[in-house]
Amino acid sequence: MRTFVAGHEALTAHEFMELALGTPVELWLGEEGESEEERAARLDAARDILSDPEYRNLPDDVARIAAEVIEAHAPELFNVVPLARPAGSRRVSRKGAAA
Repeated sequence: MRTFVAGHEALTAHEFMELALGTPVELWLGEEGESEEERAARLDAARDILSDPEYRNLPDDVARIAAEVIEAHAPELFNVVPLARPAGSRRVSRKGAAA
């Protein structure tokens, strides 16, 4: 299956996020090993973008995208399997008495 955002094909999840947000993901998350000066410049650029009327819905868009990703991958994210107890073991109640 091919994924397109605003007419551009997204080949990776990273490209999808960048196309969906309209900005590089690194602008918001930073990069490993960035200096304090680079971080300050990145955050300053992010503030400028958020103040631009064109991006006034960006926080809502990010929340929507995050919710869609969680919903799409919830089965994998919340795949909780109960641990089997060894035969003959007894469950201990919260009060410390065997149940």
